[in-house]
Amino acid sequence: MIKSIVTTDTPIEKPIDRANSHTLSILALNEPGVLMRICQVFARRAFNIDSLVVSEGRVDAYARMTIGITGDPEGLDQIHKQVNKLIDVIHVYEHTPADAVIKELALIKFVAPKQDRTEALHIIEHFGGKTVDLTPTSMIAMIQGDPGKVDAAEAMLGQFELVEIVRTGSVVMARGEQLT
Repeated sequence: MIKSIVTTDTPIEKPIDRANSHTLSILALNEPGVLMRICQVFARRAFNIDSLVVSEGRVDAYARMTIGITGDPEGLDQIHKQVNKLIDVIHVYEHTPADAVIKELALIKFVAPKQDRTEALHIIEHFGGKTVDLTPTSMIAMIQGDPGKVDAAEAMLGQFELVEIVRTGSVVMARGEQLT
């Protein structure tokens, strides 16, 4: 029998306030300490980092960072200016769903006795997800899409006993000819 990690009836995670959330794409030198200096700018301005995805760019010397942040929109312009001032940063862009493709991936593990599997499979199929693991007592669903879709799938699968959820955070790419 799988035991739930959650031991209280109150949710552990605070839902992200999408109204005050922003997605930034940063191109910076791929060097030790660069990420720390960028994160310090957000901390000094009281912005919370909700998600962080970092990978090498097309050229190994550069790293692409997609940072999901929550904070006062009035301070966002100052964040842009301060991050752009950092020597290791090449450029910073804020992206919206209108000018970029924003996607996320989640793995959701939940208890799934035989009598509940059909319903769980219907939910996973509805959200265009896949079942990536199945045991006699549990399932792991993989859901990908925009953050709102992943939130909705997580909420629907929440009717089962959730064991664990892992989300990648958003990755972003600008539409058309614009650079990310």
